[in-house]
Parts: sequence; C-alpha cells; structure tokens
Amino acid sequence: MTDTTLEAFARGLPKAELHMHIEGSLEPELMFALAERNGVTLPYKSVEEIRAAYAFSNLQDFLDIYYQGAGVLITRADFKDLAVAYFERLAADGGVHAEIFFDPQTHTERGVAFETVIDGLLDGMAEAEERLGVTSKLILCFLRHLSEESAFETLEQAKPHLAKIAGVGLDSSEVGHPPAKFARVFKAARELGLKIVAHAGEEGPPEYVWEAIDLVGVDRIDHGNRALEDEALTQRLVADGTTLTVCPLSNLKLCVVPDLTAHPMRKMLDLGLKATVNSDDPAYFGGYLLDNYLETAKAVDLSRDDLVVLARNSFEGSFLDEAEKARRLAQVDAYVAGN
Repeated sequence: MTDTTLEAFARGLPKAELHMHIEGSLEPELMFALAERNGVTLPYKSVEEIRAAYAFSNLQDFLDIYYQGAGVLITRADFKDLAVAYFERLAADGGVHAEIFFDPQTHTERGVAFETVIDGLLDGMAEAEERLGVTSKLILCFLRHLSEESAFETLEQAKPHLAKIAGVGLDSSEVGHPPAKFARVFKAARELGLKIVAHAGEEGPPEYVWEAIDLVGVDRIDHGNRALEDEALTQRLVADGTTLTVCPLSNLKLCVVPDLTAHPMRKMLDLGLKATVNSDDPAYFGGYLLDNYLETAKAVDLSRDDLVVLARNSFEGSFLDEAEKARRLAQVDAYVAGN
C-alpha cells in the first residue's frame, strides 16, 4: 500500500480520540488572537517565536510553556473557540468521537471560574456535534503536582456539573507524584459515578502503572509505555483488556523515545495490548490524530489491518454506552468492507 493510499484509508477510517488535552490544542495563531482580545501580553513577538520555543527535552519543559499559553483563556467564548478549533481538525482527520481532558485548576488558580471553563467547552462540544457530527465527552483532570487537598476542592467544584462530566483523570508532572497520592480523591470520584483514568508510565516507572490499576482502580491507562519494562504487568494489562491511550508524536517530542522507529506501538499490538493512537497536546507536539496514525504507521510498519485494530480499540476503550459503541464499530466494519 502506497503512502498516499494508506493516508486516504486512514483519513476515512472512523476513529475516536481518547487522550487529548484541550488546552494543548491551543495553536499559536489562536493564542495571539485571544491574547489580543483579552489584553494579555505574551512573552513572544510572533507565531514563529512561539513555535521555536516548542523544543522540549522533557515533560517539564513542555508544561512550563503550556501553562503560560493557557493564560490567554479567560472568557466562556475563549473556551468555546478553543474547543471548536480542535473539533474541526478532528473531523478533518476522520475522527467521529473524542473524550477530551480539561484542567480546571490551571484556570481557577488564575481566577477564572470553573463554570466559565466548563460552559465554554460544552458550548464548543454542542456545536461540534450539531455542525460536524462529532460526539464528545469531558474528563476532568487533577494536576498531580498540586496537593490532594486542591484535587478534593476541584472535585467539589465539579459536583453541580457531574451530569456533563464522564470521568476524572490525573495529569501534569508525573515523576515524584505517584497515583497513590490521589487514591482517596479517585475513590470519592468513583462513588459519584465517574469513570477513572490516570497518566502512568510515560516518564514514571512501571510501579506507577501498578498503582493506577490496583490502588486507584482505573478504567484505562493514559500512556503506559513503561509498562512494557515489567513482563508481569504487561501480562496483567493484556489479561484485563486495559485500554492504553498511547501518544506517539508526544512521546517523540518529549524524548520518551529517541526516534519514532523506536516507539513500542508495534510491540504493544504484537503482545495483544489494547493500544490506541492519540495526539495528547497536538498544538505543541506537531501533529493531530491522523498525523499520529500515519507517522507511527510509517515508523514501525503498521499495516492497514493494524490501523483498523487501533480504530476499533478506540471505540471499545471509550466511555460510550454499549449501544453507541456497537454503532461506531459497525461504522468501522462498513468502511473497511467498502475500502
């Protein structure tokens, strides 16, 4: 299959994105537009200067500029515009469903109300479903470099909005902040009926993945690359059918892998892990969903059948109800049969 043929097939393949931080889809052009709209002064003089700053040697380098960029998001309209811009790109990539992370603490610490953030995102999600046919769910993430107390406060702020939130997650600086730190918060979230996910095994050790599945009881693991260092852990993830929301171009940009040809995606599929492809923070990491599919396919020799498995995994691992999962999987099968 030629690169052109593979690209056309991958673009049309119905797929879901399960690991995408909406604040991480803030493109420099929109960042400048919102800064101007809100009277925010950025420490950069041009779009090109911002892009030049996107040379990261690790997760923390990225987080420093990520939080700086989020400072332009102030009004409900800002969050709607951010969401709509992402969903337009997702739809162009053949994405039909997304479960997006948002970081309320990033904004409430700046004095932006929780309601401003979630109402703006929900506005964008509603427009995406009506205009683009893209469905979506919200996952509230706790910032792991902050305290357990701050996470509990955020969960309390979320309570009036639980009908609009599918789950809670854990992101930000991983090393030194194990999932166990937030086990009590996740227990409280579970009791409220929320799904549970957590970043684990990106830069943190396999032990963090064990904690996420045994102490926290996650419904899926975000990243999970380093789980492969522990054979017993890998076997456990396969046996449990735990979905891993893997982010290849993010792994490359943050030096989790030295080169995309060294990415473990091929090995994950060969081992029977339920891996999915996702873009993480696409504005910062040089690629949205389709870019991640195509670049990974070229780098580790994924076939058309492999891409179909990844797409099916994305729906099977989603938080859609069983009827909707079945409908989306039928779409995948119909597309494959016709192409």
